[in-house]
Amino acid sequence: MTARSAEAPFPPDEARAIARAFLPRRFYGNRYDYYYTLTKLRTDPLYPGVLEALRGTTAPVLDLGCGLGLLLHALRLDGQSMPWHGVDIDADKIRRGRGIAARAGLADGARFDVMDLAQGWPPHRGSVAILDVLQYLDAQAQGILLDDTASMLVPGAKLVIRSGLGDDTRRGRTTRITDRLAHFAGWMQEVPKRYPTRDELESRLGAAGLAVEFRPLYGNTPFNNWLIVAARD
Repeated sequence: MTARSAEAPFPPDEARAIARAFLPRRFYGNRYDYYYTLTKLRTDPLYPGVLEALRGTTAPVLDLGCGLGLLLHALRLDGQSMPWHGVDIDADKIRRGRGIAARAGLADGARFDVMDLAQGWPPHRGSVAILDVLQYLDAQAQGILLDDTASMLVPGAKLVIRSGLGDDTRRGRTTRITDRLAHFAGWMQEVPKRYPTRDELESRLGAAGLAVEFRPLYGNTPFNNWLIVAARD
């Protein structure tokens, strides 16, 4: 495996190794998932950052807003074998993700379910990943989700969040516009509702007894993305 930085996207060989699982079963099939996955892995440092945060933990991972299950594929490439449970509001992505994982031989220790996070989330004990999800919830739902996921953490587990932060920087404005375009294009079913601020996240997670680390996770993107990692003191 190529050495990599948690601040950089996947190297091309690792990006291709993961994205290959998202190719259609037939040569004439739709390759959208493959090219989307390959581009994301080669431009966005999200997954190397999350892998670094979870490396060394063994607790099961609940992936809230899992999409096609890309985190599952990245974890397994990285040699992380903890149980993984992904939920997402998009039933078609869950169906496709489940099939892709099965074809890639990753079905053992993995579970996909359809779930609307505005209505609730499954019970869980372990680590939690909330990646590019918070902005699709209103302020009340964000607070409840953060409180509940903080209570899910067992010793050694991590709460790993990637989110745009609410500010009026150029990156912040670009993030808001792009998220709306993703909704209009049909890739995201929900339109963004609210971006949390750093102060809000620090206050909420600190009140839950968690130590919190923030770092920018811009990579080769124009977005205002931050990685937030929280764990019990």
